[in-house]
Amino acid sequence: MFLSFLIIGAASRGRQMAKKTRISNDVRTLRFLADEMTQAELAKKIGVTRQTVIAIEQGRYSPSLEVAFQMAEIFGVPLEKVFQYAGRVVSDNG
Repeated sequence: MFLSFLIIGAASRGRQMAKKTRISNDVRTLRFLADEMTQAELAKKIGVTRQTVIAIEQGRYSPSLEVAFQMAEIFGVPLEKVFQYAGRVVSDNG
């Protein structure tokens, strides 16, 4: 019985969901507007895997600055049109 508990506990720990980032994006929309570019096509252009593009689109992974800028260049838009930061804004008043 104790062994079953250890096996079940280890299995459930392995299935933890990745935490969503505070960076949102419009990659999926921009792919669609770019002649319905596939995730695989975008991945090839920026030198990552299709799974990485999926994770970026789902907000489970934040790309490096280099990849983010490459995406903006591919779509022909400013970086802010691809990625938006939803962090807390600090006011000048403290």
